[in-house]
Amino acid sequence: MHANQRNSNKIKQLTAVAMFCALAFALTYIKIPVAFLSLEIKDSVIVLCTLIFGPLAGLPIAILVPLLELITHSSTGVYGLIMNMLSSVTFSMVTGVIYKYRRSFHGAMMGLLSGVFAVTAVMMLANLLVTPYYMGVPVKEVAALIPKMLLPFNLVKALLNGGVVLLLYKPLSDILKKTGFIQAHAPKASEEDAKRKHIRSLLVTLVAVAVIVASLLVIFLVLK
Repeated sequence: MHANQRNSNKIKQLTAVAMFCALAFALTYIKIPVAFLSLEIKDSVIVLCTLIFGPLAGLPIAILVPLLELITHSSTGVYGLIMNMLSSVTFSMVTGVIYKYRRSFHGAMMGLLSGVFAVTAVMMLANLLVTPYYMGVPVKEVAALIPKMLLPFNLVKALLNGGVVLLLYKPLSDILKKTGFIQAHAPKASEEDAKRKHIRSLLVTLVAVAVIVASLLVIFLVLK
């Protein structure tokens, strides 16, 4: 590949990553209040960027977006910065690193499920360590909220973001390939393989929609 072509590809990738960063930041303005918590889907955009361009592209966004939120419109200050950064970094890095070394459909699913459970576990620990200082209450009071609010909320939030990733990853990556933002290396599939991939895409879409709908129902009918 010529140097000019490599430079052009790098510029396109940087442009795409910047767009992901801008979209993730824009989504921080859209929040659904749930008790003293906030539901948002910016992590899905960060995970999408990580899956498409790799962990080294997603990590700066996972750090930068919470910082931008802190200095623009955050109402939770440093507490929100810590929790948002932990959430975004954990979810995107666990998912992205697993997919980086297992670049297949099963690798993506394994990475996404691992990211969901990892971010839920990390946020539980963070709630026990950080939330008591933010709320000015004993640790045991926060611990009492874990089974009733904190655990189900963080798990459902992670599942919702994971469902959005499942729904958008394939069509988004296809668009980026057609527009030249990422390179298409896969050989042309046979008719049978193409049919199998089409069926799998439909099933993934149905599962993603089901996860999103179920997550929102839990949020609005159970937790809210």
